[in-house]
Amino acid sequence: MAKVTRDDVARLAGTSTAVVSYVINNGPRPVAPATRERVLAAIKELGYRPDRVAQAMASRKTELIGLIVPDARQPFFGEMAHAVEQAAAERGKMVLVGNSDYVAEREVHYLRAFLGMRVSGLILVSHALNDNAAAEIEAWDARVVLLHERPEAIDDVAVVTDDLGGAQLAVRHLLEHGSEYVACMGGIAETPLVGDPVSDHVEGWRRAMQEAGIPTEGRLFEAPYNRYDAYEIALELLAGPDRPPAIFCSTDDQAIGVLRAARELRIDVPGELAVAGFDDVKEAALTDPPLTTVATDRTGMARAAVDLVLDDGLRVAGSRRERVKLFPSRLVARRSCGCE
Repeated sequence: MAKVTRDDVARLAGTSTAVVSYVINNGPRPVAPATRERVLAAIKELGYRPDRVAQAMASRKTELIGLIVPDARQPFFGEMAHAVEQAAAERGKMVLVGNSDYVAEREVHYLRAFLGMRVSGLILVSHALNDNAAAEIEAWDARVVLLHERPEAIDDVAVVTDDLGGAQLAVRHLLEHGSEYVACMGGIAETPLVGDPVSDHVEGWRRAMQEAGIPTEGRLFEAPYNRYDAYEIALELLAGPDRPPAIFCSTDDQAIGVLRAARELRIDVPGELAVAGFDDVKEAALTDPPLTTVATDRTGMARAAVDLVLDDGLRVAGSRRERVKLFPSRLVARRSCGCE
């Protein structure tokens, strides 16, 4: 069977191939409703399928959005990627996902690959964007939106949540339950990173402790962001002589590891140890006990990132660019802190 072409559709609809293109691509020129219906009917009758590769070559862009995340295996990033995919589908786009695994070279690899494929835009969740990656974005003059994190190396539009304020809410709540002090499970960076959510979580913990007149020295513990390494670190911490009465974890995944360690050591949560996390991943409501955490509006953030990366408003908002779109965070109190 011969391949159905755009010429075949135009002949059956009694119009030009240009008009067929306008209908398929929703522009750039308007098409009368009656003519549009004839074209769509012809497409359906003939079973015509547009050649997306040819369209991309002609327009020098695709119907794709590139999304780079540190690790989609982690619940937060997996849920964020799904939210971006849903928001993109609402705009008729598909999403390509690359995992950087917190490795700068791999992040640059995906940047080059996605930009070379002429994606319509790039949404970047970067732990610590380096100068090479920033230069790559600059060279391609790419449409980029930073999501969840805002690295110092690139000055571009960002969609973030109130990480610092959310951390303060969680730590204040733990202290209100009567904990003498709150320890913090932070990240693994030796120095704070500007625009990094975990650095903001640690700073929020520090400020809440200082507000209460409680020292923080010796109460910050480094840990990778995943539950498995956090579990190993928590086993050692909780089995030691200076077990904290409460722990604020920079991610829910870390907190899930802490809860597992406490259960193995037969430490009652929240009776002997109060625990709070950050992110409100879906699993947080199903832990034993259910995890107190800080919720972020991932659906709203994902939709804002997709809208920004696809709309002309990304470049200009009035006479000045809108640099940062900040979403509020909120405390979700469950039983791990002592709430009923």
